[in-house]
Amino acid sequence: MRHTEAADPDCAISQALSVVGDTWTLLLIRDVAGGTHQFDALQNGLGISRKVLTERLKALVADGVLEKRLYHPHPPRYEYHLTGTGRGLLPVLVALQDWGGRHILGDGSLTGTSTADSAEARRVMALTGHRLPALELAAASGGLVDPVAADRTWTVLYCFPGAFAPGVMGHPPGWGEVPGAAGCTLESCTYRDRMGEFAARDAAVYGVSTQRPDQLAAFAEHARIPFPLLSDAGLELAASLRLPTFRAAGVDRLKRLTLVLDATRTVRGVLYPVTDPAGSVEDALALLDGLAAG
Repeated sequence: MRHTEAADPDCAISQALSVVGDTWTLLLIRDVAGGTHQFDALQNGLGISRKVLTERLKALVADGVLEKRLYHPHPPRYEYHLTGTGRGLLPVLVALQDWGGRHILGDGSLTGTSTADSAEARRVMALTGHRLPALELAAASGGLVDPVAADRTWTVLYCFPGAFAPGVMGHPPGWGEVPGAAGCTLESCTYRDRMGEFAARDAAVYGVSTQRPDQLAAFAEHARIPFPLLSDAGLELAASLRLPTFRAAGVDRLKRLTLVLDATRTVRGVLYPVTDPAGSVEDALALLDGLAAG
């Protein structure tokens, strides 16, 4: 990675900004994280000039944030993908989104939900038709799991802030005071109790939070959760779809929402905001029925 001499050599913030300290660069990383990898698609999505885009891509490759992958030999054409260094920037993108949503688009209050007429809700609802990039998340049961089931017509992916097993880890301080944070155990147990109805609709159910896999494993054992609980602790899913988050007890946490995806990884339905954790399970079943009928 290059180090910029003009920046303060001993300040990590200064050195980081020398790599990603302009608007186009961060938006470019955002779109690559979201599954846009080819030059023309990046240009069209950002509305950036070819000259500026070429310069930014060249610099990000030189700095080890992106890597080039040949996808067409003659003439040679490349896709751009995040490296491990680039994926290390995902929490930065999520933090910027959270700060902007809370302090610029919102009223500054800490919340684990939203209102139906908010800019955040419009962004989340606009995920319908968006294709989830290929990624794998750590499962509570061990190993890495694709959050889209390959052997089912539908995948119901419900995101929740955090569920905790008694005696293993208590709720973070002030958890009950954050609007929308409580209710994760009830939601997960309601999915558990109605798994047969989802199976009858050829739908897999996956739960996702930013908790560590061991925390999810303790909760799954305590609550007898039969379906996979996945950890997005690295925020790859959150960044790829720009899912809404809030920060509590020093951890970025997913706000409660539900996505229905088809076998092509395309989002076909969204529930957000979710104000009734248990009722959202019935809403997910109704959404599946509507998609099947359509």
